[in-house]
Amino acid sequence: MATRTGRHCLAVPSNRLGLYLALRHWCIPGQRLLMSPISADEILFLVLAAGLRPVIAPLSPLDGNIDADAVDLDTVDAVLTTNLYGLPDRVAAFAGKTLVEDVAHAMETTVGGRPLGTFGVAGVFSMSKHAGAGSGGVVAVESEADLHSLEAARDLLLRPYRPVAEAVSVLTSVARHTAVRLDLVRPALWVMRALGMEEEREGLRIAPRPEELAEAMKRVPDLPPFDSWVRADLRDYRTRRGPLSRRYQVRRLRALPGRRARRIAGVRALAELPTVAKGVLDHLDQPLFRVPLLVADRDEAIAALERRGVATGYLYDPPYDDYLPGFVEPPADPGVARWWGRHALPVDPLQAHRALPVVRELTPAPPPPSRAAGPRSAPRSPLPPS
Repeated sequence: MATRTGRHCLAVPSNRLGLYLALRHWCIPGQRLLMSPISADEILFLVLAAGLRPVIAPLSPLDGNIDADAVDLDTVDAVLTTNLYGLPDRVAAFAGKTLVEDVAHAMETTVGGRPLGTFGVAGVFSMSKHAGAGSGGVVAVESEADLHSLEAARDLLLRPYRPVAEAVSVLTSVARHTAVRLDLVRPALWVMRALGMEEEREGLRIAPRPEELAEAMKRVPDLPPFDSWVRADLRDYRTRRGPLSRRYQVRRLRALPGRRARRIAGVRALAELPTVAKGVLDHLDQPLFRVPLLVADRDEAIAALERRGVATGYLYDPPYDDYLPGFVEPPADPGVARWWGRHALPVDPLQAHRALPVVRELTPAPPPPSRAAGPRSAPRSPLPPS
């Protein structure tokens, strides 16, 4: 990863722990952090754990990232990008701000030939997305001094190594890849449901529990009080990894170049659909993690894809300001985020050949709600001062 980014790199057990470390290192509790309303739920909780005030940005209907033209950057101290499904945020627009890049979805995305994760003070990668290693992350930074500080902070938060749990994690990841390769996704899903292993898609993925959360926030910027929210489906998110995980991650990373051409071919095939998010058309040369389609009836589409042996994940609905009101500063206009969260259907470009018979027939989503042009400042959050 150091070779890929040209930066100093720190291995962490998960992308989410890496993001917390970066936010704690470069931001001061009480500062205002601009972030997208559409991302994994646990990201919002680790931002709160870092003692920061989440300022929810308006969303671009083109790519589901921050609409940089509709925000007043003078009102925030730092920015956390999402690079949703591998589509790049407009990193150049955030120059002059402390920028932390969440590149979990964008390990192989470049802007002007330069890898994402090298524009901000830190880029935080995931080994479980593009590489498919099941767990693990990397924090890429420019300064060796920052690397050593982050390493010391990481070591204070790591839990002891658990060899059995590590073996289970690696074997589970291997089983998932084998199921996809052998077209066994449908029976694999059935087994997972029968054993209660499948993550719930109906309702909220992580129960907010606002009263408990308010108590945890009295202890910011301490991470352990937030464990029950941040860990979600990755209970070992801050457990020390051993040699088995490291070897598996290296093996999965080395396989990435061999899948690049297939991934790009899948992106281009899906980009021909009338339902594709318009931002994809500007990145047909990028090996995106997922290709977002915007469809009228997403639930029916998910069921139809599953019947074809294509599993759907990485759905982010509701937006943060609807999910956790009172703990975030909402955008002036939340309409586009609600529209995107309701209609976005992410499709793995490596599974495009299986998905196309279904997604070719899907009805496009209605147009996004209109929004007045120009940057606007959202009202102040009801959060008490830090």
